[in-house]
Amino acid sequence: MKISYERREYVVNFERVSAFCYEQNGRVTFWLPDSAIPIIINPQTNQQDYQKILEYVEQFTQPELASNHWVKIYYERNEYLINLKCISSFCYEPANGRITFWLPDGIIPIIINPASNPDSYEKVVSYIRTMTGYSLLE
Repeated sequence: MKISYERREYVVNFERVSAFCYEQNGRVTFWLPDSAIPIIINPQTNQQDYQKILEYVEQFTQPELASNHWVKIYYERNEYLINLKCISSFCYEPANGRITFWLPDGIIPIIINPASNPDSYEKVVSYIRTMTGYSLLE
């Protein structure tokens, strides 16, 4: 998909993007594959590209179309849509149950807690169990 950002044109393979972040102010951020460069699309200044991104991610947020490896996580007042297939490691803390992982094309650690984000937490635990055979909760 072709995206305009900071007076440059990018052609991005969205199938390789590992996460999208929806900020409270309406902006959408994603990180270029194989890079830590964030692309921040503001709907007020770039409505066309913003709409392209929304249409692309809609397939992962509709219950009837959602795949089992995309998860929506609310973290630090933002909403992340993350492709768990792109995550290479997970860190589990038995004392409090938290799971930490890092977005591959960014430097942001995502920490989920079973109490504050139970649906996403269960989806991550289930994904790890299904893909690796390991259960974090034992």
